[in-house]
Amino acid sequence: MCGAQAGGPDASTIKPGETTIQGNVTRGGEPVTGYVRLLDSSGEFTAEVPTSATGQFRFYAAEGTWTVRALVPGGTADQTVVAQQGGVAEVAIAV
Repeated sequence: MCGAQAGGPDASTIKPGETTIQGNVTRGGEPVTGYVRLLDSSGEFTAEVPTSATGQFRFYAAEGTWTVRALVPGGTADQTVVAQQGGVAEVAIAV
């Protein structure tokens, strides 16, 4: 088993009241490093962050429906997520 914590980064570091989308990117159950993009409900690019060494990422966004796209060596994968105002939406992306 890998040393990555389940889900996204430590929830205790989330900004209070912020709408948060976070999670991790894996391949075969192991963390993958690369980039993660946030696309709005019309598919338009909104933001991009690198994953951590353990495949984790975090975005602060407005509430609504988003697509989270992992871009890693050897593949891409999309996951749709609904973010609620002031909540934390956890996303697991397997590439």
